[in-house]
Amino acid sequence: MARPREFDADAALDSAIGVFREHGFEGSSAQMLVDAMGIGRQSLYDTFGDKWQLYRSAVRRYGMGECAAHFDALRSGARAIDGIAAMLRRVAETASQPCLGVASICEFGASRPDLAEINAALAMPLRAAIAARVRDAQREGDAAPDLDAEAIADFLTANIAGIRIAGRGGADRATLDGLAATALRALR
Repeated sequence: MARPREFDADAALDSAIGVFREHGFEGSSAQMLVDAMGIGRQSLYDTFGDKWQLYRSAVRRYGMGECAAHFDALRSGARAIDGIAAMLRRVAETASQPCLGVASICEFGASRPDLAEINAALAMPLRAAIAARVRDAQREGDAAPDLDAEAIADFLTANIAGIRIAGRGGADRATLDGLAATALRALR
C-alpha cells in the first residue's frame, strides 16, 4: 500500500516557484528544488513529474496569481484610468522581485510549445481585460479616442515586461515609477 502524501503540494509548488524565479529553469537543480520544497526527490517526481513538468506547473500557478493581481488592480479606482494606473504602479512597486512569467519567456521564447501555450493562455484574458479598461477610459474621456485598445493592451503588456526587466536589472524606484508614468501618458 502506498504511503499517503505527507506534505502540502501547493506550499511545495510555491517554494519551487521561489527557486525558479530566482534561478530560472536551467539554473535550478533538482537538489535546490527538493531542499526548498522540503520533500524528497521521489515525492517530487511522484507528485509533480519531472523538473520540466514542475516548471510548467510553477509558471502556470505563478501566472494565475499575477493575472489575478492585475485584474484586481484594473478594477480598482473610480475610473478606468485609475485601474490602469494602479496596475502599472503595482508592477513598478514589485519590479525588483523576479517575475517567473517574464523570465520564462526570456529563457525559452517560443522554443517550447507547451510553455508558450501556458503563457499564451495567461496572456489572452489579461490582454482582453486591459483592452476593455482602455475602451472604458476612452468612454470616460481619460484616454485618446483614436487609440486602438488592443494595440494599447499590447503596448502596456510590453511595458510591464520592460519595467520588470529594468527592476530586475537594478533600476531604482524613481526610474521604475517614471517608466510606469510614461506608459500611462501614452494613453492620452
